[in-house]
Amino acid sequence: MKKFACYLLLFILISCGRDVVLSNQITLDCVQSQPTGHIPEDLYLLGSIQQTSHYPPFTKKLTVCGVTLVAHDNVSNMFMKHVAQTIADMFIIHDGIDIALQQELLTNLYLYRTVIPIFRGEDWNLSLTEERLMNQTRGENSICDIIMEDVSGQVTEVIEHILHHISDVGLHYTMPKEWGLSNSSSLYKITQEAIKKGYYKVDDYSEIKEVGVRNRVILQEYTYWVVYTAWNLKETFGPKESEWEILTAEELESKLPESSQLYERTIPKVITCPKKETLSKFIEGTNTKP
Repeated sequence: MKKFACYLLLFILISCGRDVVLSNQITLDCVQSQPTGHIPEDLYLLGSIQQTSHYPPFTKKLTVCGVTLVAHDNVSNMFMKHVAQTIADMFIIHDGIDIALQQELLTNLYLYRTVIPIFRGEDWNLSLTEERLMNQTRGENSICDIIMEDVSGQVTEVIEHILHHISDVGLHYTMPKEWGLSNSSSLYKITQEAIKKGYYKVDDYSEIKEVGVRNRVILQEYTYWVVYTAWNLKETFGPKESEWEILTAEELESKLPESSQLYERTIPKVITCPKKETLSKFIEGTNTKP
């Protein structure tokens, strides 16, 4: 009996050790702290693909609305253009846009050197030399994730990782009170609520050992889930099963009204859901399924 009790206690201790909480420590590991980037005259610039040596080990770039996409030559130019058009769609100007606020966000994307690497497939890898060069590029730019071409759930793959950069850099510096990566922002509060209510499960982030980085990722991911769900893209493109339990904008409003209200007060002023015809290009003519 004593042996069983000891095993039970050990199991409880191990299980508790796996629990992840959102604590006050947040590390801005992937975001530049100094505004050293160049601001062009046209903040909405959608450039062309150019060969480059400024973002090693990558060989080509395409800049759009303050975001620089970089890739090796094995990434298709067409895919890069589709990603760029998706970003351009997000920053389209219409009656609901606060142009001054949107342009402040775009300016911050440029100032803090927002860069998204694109790789081909899930099995990409870097040599030791390329990894060192990648670390150099990462140290000089705000790189918070990557996009992979030719993977399942391609629409989700693209939208998620664009939003990570728009939120970690653009929203963080433009709306720090609402969407800042800090323990005093509204984002921090609504994330805590979603975790507490069981709609946002973060235990898998235990794999990130550095607590401050883990918390930054938890906040980053929650911003993505709120915006993606409010755009009603999760119901269409998936994933059906994930760490996030809510499927539609209506469900978000019902179950997490503070998250829905924060979205409604802020996000439609600066970014817009990409056009359906743009997103369809990630599926048409490929074997990729949402």
